[in-house]
Amino acid sequence: QVQLVESGGGLVQPGGSLRLSCVASGRTFSNYAMAWFRQAPGKEREFVAAITRSGDITYYATSVKGRFTISRDNAEKTVYLQMNSLKPEDTAVYYCAGSTRSPIESNSRSWNYWGQGTQVTLSS
Repeated sequence: QVQLVESGGGLVQPGGSLRLSCVASGRTFSNYAMAWFRQAPGKEREFVAAITRSGDITYYATSVKGRFTISRDNAEKTVYLQMNSLKPEDTAVYYCAGSTRSPIESNSRSWNYWGQGTQVTLSS
């Protein structure tokens, strides 16, 4: 079992940047592929980005490709989401997720472990 705790959310203006962090505790962090999902009010949870156990391969939703970067530090048991050029439609609760399954899937049901979420709000 792994426990995940996100941080770094907040209120930001369009065009701004934020970096989200997700710290894991419990079993060996490097055993887990990691991902970020988000959920806006009234919408389903959607895939944002994922990274393999070693960090050598990353995946992105089309809506964030070129603006967001996922990375991980296995020694620090932390996964990051650097978000640049933020848009109003990026407003959502952002969730960190972990999975022991392979291959990586964008379906949220494929991810075993979840954090509590951190709110990101875009407002001018």
